[in-house]
Amino acid sequence: MAGIMYGIGVGPGDPELMTLKAVKRIRELKVIAIPHKNKEQCTAYQIARQAVPEIEEKECLHLHMPMTKDENILKESHDQAARTVMEYLDRGVDVGFITLGDVSIYSTFNYLMERLWTEGYDTRLESGIPSFCAAAARLGISLVSGAEELHIIPASYQVRDALKLPGVKVLMKAGRQMEAVKRELKDCGASAMMVENCGMPDERIYGSLDEIPEDAGYYSLMIVR
Repeated sequence: MAGIMYGIGVGPGDPELMTLKAVKRIRELKVIAIPHKNKEQCTAYQIARQAVPEIEEKECLHLHMPMTKDENILKESHDQAARTVMEYLDRGVDVGFITLGDVSIYSTFNYLMERLWTEGYDTRLESGIPSFCAAAARLGISLVSGAEELHIIPASYQVRDALKLPGVKVLMKAGRQMEAVKRELKDCGASAMMVENCGMPDERIYGSLDEIPEDAGYYSLMIVR
């Protein structure tokens, strides 16, 4: 009988925000997969290790899943990651893939899950706290209320049209595009707040668009009104 592939969200950064279910699942599994060549440099692994120290005793599958928009490189790396995992699943071994935030939101695990689905493997998701919920809490604000709309937008892509949407816009991972994003926000007269590295030791909070630096880190999340 084939093993089960679990996608496990470890939350946005603070290990205390990991769910009890995520902690329990990691403790039960013998094999953990990460989207990185080095677990010491894998943010999700470092978060999980603080809440589940025994993760260090488990076998770790290093699945190289590069951050690029090159479709050929992505396909090759995702196909190889799936093949690696299937070797374990075919032996009846359950595997848990850990990822930042919630496993269903812009997660690397999705690419792996699609391939395993196609091959008929059992995949299951363990929810984590989304970064935009944690960021709103750190800012001390409500994201939306009443009939207000909420739009979640990957800031590494075109944001100009997205900023025209009604309601509140959350710009995920805005750091690398910060100069362009700030320019677009100023042009449309929007207001914004931001949390950089939410829940991590080097977390920074910015209460207005003017406070936000153009050299902000990759894990920067903006809430735009």
